[in-house]
Amino acid sequence: MLRVQQNYPKPAPLDIPAVLRPQFEALRSRIKPGARIAVGVGSRGITNLKEIIAAILAILKAAGANPFIIPAMGSHGGATPEGQIDVLGTYGITEASMGVTIRASMEVRQIGLTEDGVPAYCSVEALDADGVVIVNRIKPHTDFGGDLGSGIFKMAVIGLGKRTGANTMHMAASQIGYEQAIRGIARVIIGKAPVICGVGIIENQFHETAQLVVIPRETIEVTENKLLVEARNLMPLLPFDDIDLLIIDRIGKNISGCGMDPNVIGRSVYGYASSLRVQGSFKPYIRRIFVRDLTEESHGNAIGIGLADMTTTRLVRGMDHRITYINALTAVQPQVAKIPIYFDTDREAVEQSVASLAITDGRAPTIVRIADTLSVAHFEASETLLPEIKKRPLLEILGPAKPMDFGADGNLV
Repeated sequence: MLRVQQNYPKPAPLDIPAVLRPQFEALRSRIKPGARIAVGVGSRGITNLKEIIAAILAILKAAGANPFIIPAMGSHGGATPEGQIDVLGTYGITEASMGVTIRASMEVRQIGLTEDGVPAYCSVEALDADGVVIVNRIKPHTDFGGDLGSGIFKMAVIGLGKRTGANTMHMAASQIGYEQAIRGIARVIIGKAPVICGVGIIENQFHETAQLVVIPRETIEVTENKLLVEARNLMPLLPFDDIDLLIIDRIGKNISGCGMDPNVIGRSVYGYASSLRVQGSFKPYIRRIFVRDLTEESHGNAIGIGLADMTTTRLVRGMDHRITYINALTAVQPQVAKIPIYFDTDREAVEQSVASLAITDGRAPTIVRIADTLSVAHFEASETLLPEIKKRPLLEILGPAKPMDFGADGNLV
């Protein structure tokens, strides 16, 4: 295996408060002294999330408002207030660290219907506030393409909608499509709930904060469309179109809504081909995926494991089946919670994955190992990919090839 890095441009880090302060100042007239303002925070592993939320809260307090936090994460955390508070705590966002209360009620109220007749639900805590600030990363969605991704609109629908709103949207999407369902419901929520603005976060290929954009409610839809184009251009992807075996060290909700991002692995949440011959148009085409473990931040939610071919006994034992199934059923995607073949050690999983490739011409397989689908700026690649690496000027080999490193316990180091 070779250690490889993708040499993306690396910009200077942002001064988060300095970037946000003037943008909020432009909306100062909407932030009244004494106003109770709900700041919606999700369950994704967004870099600098704690610092971004702390800066927003400080700006709102300086304007004389009384901000508080509401978890905006649909059914995550087992669809309970306690579970959602625990998820926020994973990112260091607690009442003590933020100096504000967290109001985690799952109660929602229907506030209207879309043009397609889909009910729009919104958090009662958000509706009872004097203002709402919706914070989310903008990036291509895991479940669909098009001009809409994961961002402020999605957070309004699924985050502020809690489990009821998330399930309603997914049920509608199964009939009319994701983009139409999300846009329709978000327009109702942003039009009727006391939304002040959204804060859009764009990350670069190193999973670092690249942009912070405060978007007034009136322009959220148009601005988010433009920011998605920038986010798509900055999204880190695997540099190969064809891989025999992809080893992923960890999956989790903090990595992707689907545990591992379908945009990176080339597999759809609605099913994928396990054929050894290239099927369909998804890229990269990966014949076998071996997932080693879950992130701690996922709190046992193993959604997305159904996209893997092999996994480990430790991952299966670390699953919280209830939390995983609630998430999968809320999303109307039971297949992403299926448990693949699993083995006691990484060595056995790798050996069986390679054996299942049915290679008969004596060639060695092409293998890539990544930490997770957010972290592909650095990866390991088998020597069999050396010709491909040499074709790509962005790729740099960081040392000599070394054997795949297993410890005494049979697991990859």
